[in-house]
Amino acid sequence: MLSDKFSSLREAGRRALVCYVTAGHPDRARSLDLVRGLQDAGADVLEIGVPFSDPVADGPVIQASSQRALELGMTLDGALELIAEAKLTIPVVLFSYLNPIIAAGPNVLQRAHDAGVSGVLVTDLPVGADPGREAWFGKGPLDFVRLVAPTTPRERMALIARDGRGFVYLISRLGVTGMQSEIASTLPASIATLRSVCTLPICVGFGISTPDQARTVGALADGIVVGSAIVAAAGRSVAEAVALTSSLRAALDDAQ
Repeated sequence: MLSDKFSSLREAGRRALVCYVTAGHPDRARSLDLVRGLQDAGADVLEIGVPFSDPVADGPVIQASSQRALELGMTLDGALELIAEAKLTIPVVLFSYLNPIIAAGPNVLQRAHDAGVSGVLVTDLPVGADPGREAWFGKGPLDFVRLVAPTTPRERMALIARDGRGFVYLISRLGVTGMQSEIASTLPASIATLRSVCTLPICVGFGISTPDQARTVGALADGIVVGSAIVAAAGRSVAEAVALTSSLRAALDDAQ
């Protein structure tokens, strides 16, 4: 489970490298090679995205990867089959919009657990939006990872942290996913505020794409999430994505 991974990282004095990929991108065979390669390159957690036709929270890189995967026939069940086949030894978080999960049926969380998934993150289910659905996730077999925006008030941060499990995903800036040249100047204050009301590990994502950025954010948070940069690299070659992950791992270890 995610808690065990973060406990072992904390004991070792290391920061978590969380890598996002879109299931079925660039195609199924290379997607399988990719997740195994990222694990070998030093990823601590994999977020595996379920392709969706209307990924409003994602920038152009991940949108394009999702569209490509859909065109090749990838589905939520296909993503679970890929995860099961990969036989990964690091935790996997299923990253999805709400609609595909609802459409997959009431036993989808158990099926995901049986396939080797440890956690679930739903991009379009903010705290309080649907208490019944949130309770369903919270009582399920997967750690329910919650998102915190940089504009979230402290009181709401506390509520999100209370309801979440595994880790909290802190969005570094406003907008959609995508690579950025600079880290938001408000990030240190956002992390400090969240940490004051949260005992879960804090992982920061949105915009981290280079080793220097990984080093900078790793010095502040418990981990980083890298998505668009890895997805873009994977679109060119699996080897390039794996090499990028290795460089991020090395930089993150420098941040200790």
